[in-house]
Amino acid sequence: MLSNRSSGILLHPTSLPGPFGSGDLGSASFQFVDWLSKAGQTLWQMLPLGEVGSGNSPYMSNSAFAGSLLFIDLEELGRQGWLTSAELEPLAAFKSERVEYGLVKAYRLERLRIAAGRFFAHADKKSRASYETFCKQAAVWLDDYALFMTIAEQQQWQEWSAWPQSLASRDPQSLALFEKQNAQAISFWKFCQWSFARQWFALKKYANERGVRIVGDVPIFVAYQSADVWAHQEIFELDSTGRPVVVAGVPPDYFSETGQLWGNPLYRWEVHEQSGYAWWLARMEHALTHFDLVRVDHFRGFVKYWAVPASASTAIEGQWKPGPGEKLFQACKQTLGKLPIIAEDLGLITPDVIELRDRFDLPGMRILQFAFGEDESNYFLPHHYIANCVAYTGTHDNDTSIGWWHAAREHEKNFARRYLNFDGNEINWQMISILSASAANTVIYPLQDIIGLGSEHRMNTPGTAEGNWAWRFSWDIIQTWQTDKLAELTLRHNRAASQV
Repeated sequence: MLSNRSSGILLHPTSLPGPFGSGDLGSASFQFVDWLSKAGQTLWQMLPLGEVGSGNSPYMSNSAFAGSLLFIDLEELGRQGWLTSAELEPLAAFKSERVEYGLVKAYRLERLRIAAGRFFAHADKKSRASYETFCKQAAVWLDDYALFMTIAEQQQWQEWSAWPQSLASRDPQSLALFEKQNAQAISFWKFCQWSFARQWFALKKYANERGVRIVGDVPIFVAYQSADVWAHQEIFELDSTGRPVVVAGVPPDYFSETGQLWGNPLYRWEVHEQSGYAWWLARMEHALTHFDLVRVDHFRGFVKYWAVPASASTAIEGQWKPGPGEKLFQACKQTLGKLPIIAEDLGLITPDVIELRDRFDLPGMRILQFAFGEDESNYFLPHHYIANCVAYTGTHDNDTSIGWWHAAREHEKNFARRYLNFDGNEINWQMISILSASAANTVIYPLQDIIGLGSEHRMNTPGTAEGNWAWRFSWDIIQTWQTDKLAELTLRHNRAASQV
């Protein structure tokens, strides 16, 4: 239950300004917290923080636990003495408005290797002790992750089922020999995760001290090419060669006439149940350590999920299969206590999904852009909101509000004009204002809507493989009047930090 009125901004850290081609956990992230505080906001919602995968998606990470190397603040490593000023010279090809992932990855990885070499050669006792402590505390996932990344790199990043059979099947003697022969390479990946963790918790502490809570994102599924699937093959629907039998997706919906074929391997839920949901408990505990709240993606998949044959070319050929339902969430509640979870309950929602959400008093999501296609009975219209929900103008999967308005059908525009009392000026602020005034205790606005940006600045277009997840902003496009207007709205509707 989200019982206090609050509001916040949806912005992934890669979208932050910064000199090294993508946003990270450096000074701009602290500056953004300061901006949130000035604008009266108490929530910063992010996308998953793992390494990006296929199509640069943060929802296809190589680990459900590890942080992205792109987020590591290289300047902080320089202050530690592990990188020189010359090594921190940005590339002229870096773009301030978009992340060029190939370029950025290569640049950052090269400098992380240099920093790791200097750390292991010259680190003081305090830093060395901090690293060793982190490795022990995170060993439950870190050991497999570092081993996976080292093997994957040696195997030219081909999928793990194509590795030498003894490594793909995790033969204990073969793995032990590999670890002995590649200890330095394995340590590099652990150094990166230690660096990420140090910097992440420094940012989280800074935000929390200023009244800003961090909202994370836990994808329901993980990527096939991940340490999790390789290390825990028994809990996924794989055949005898390690290949997926069925994969995840959703049937035809608002976003796509052929559905969405995500391609993630699906879970053997009966095996999870036999273990007391141990992997999921570890995952949720990790998430709730790193975030103040977490959005659980594709919540309906815990009731029923769309299983598509791995050989299928579209998601149309899938079928519904039962998920773990209340058993999983009861296990989480018994082990972890209070569940500060936002249920992403979008898509084809059936009564059993609502029942599961409400049984654990989890807030669902309302998207204003979905509200104007029908009539006043539409579930997404603000007069239907309840206190225990999270309302958005749009999410990372939606167009910006201005982009949505320009693409909307005429009957949607006519309905929106009447409902919003819209006079033709600043549709984004009209939408922000009605959400702020609504009964929803929690409202979130993408930063693009505060700035007033069009479709070319959207974060993701579902069903498309290219051009997503790359948007960045610069400080000079945020105007003082926008900050002040957001702060005034937030104060007027009892959502400001001093009122929470």
